[in-house]
Amino acid sequence: MPDPIHLWIIEDHKIYGERLARALNRIDGIACTQRFTACEDAFAALGTEPAPQVLLLDVGLPGMNGIEGITRLRQLAPGTAIVILTVFEEDDKIFRAICAGAAGYLLKTSNTEDIAAAIRSAAAGGSPINPHIARRVLEMFSKANVPQKDYGLTRREQDILKLLVSGSTIKDAAAQLGIGYYTADEYIRSVYVKLQVRSRGSAIAKAVKEGLV
Repeated sequence: MPDPIHLWIIEDHKIYGERLARALNRIDGIACTQRFTACEDAFAALGTEPAPQVLLLDVGLPGMNGIEGITRLRQLAPGTAIVILTVFEEDDKIFRAICAGAAGYLLKTSNTEDIAAAIRSAAAGGSPINPHIARRVLEMFSKANVPQKDYGLTRREQDILKLLVSGSTIKDAAAQLGIGYYTADEYIRSVYVKLQVRSRGSAIAKAVKEGLV
């Protein structure tokens, strides 16, 4: 059996956080090993413990809020997929979280199975977003109506970018394009460089906002 997905939660609502951690730990393939009530506590833990594969992050936190915490978390744990789990649906918070590098955005109204599915998707390199939030993102970016820029993307890089926006993992993208996993990864890294972004979420946000796909 494969090792379970290593998960951390940053959630200041004690009862909700405890219940969520217990529920997720009852699901095969997921192991929530740490639950924090503030970003600063997670920063300290990352100095002494292995980083998780996936981190569920609330927005409204004491001290540094979740969106501000994304940048520092990505510096300390660049390989961790950060998925926002919050009650907030404001366009500004959604946009800022995605641009900061969040791999996904979920609402706390999501049931445990949906959250578990999002965790699996994020661990596999996907970008899980609540369907309602996804519609809001598309509407928000379409209203921006930013003129398209030429970033010098090759046709293959454009193909990779389209698949990223559709939610495909690197493995899925490689299979659909008929190329190797590491070749697909090289194309994705080239896309990041040309778009001047550092994460999949930021690349997707920029691609949709600027009409690159």
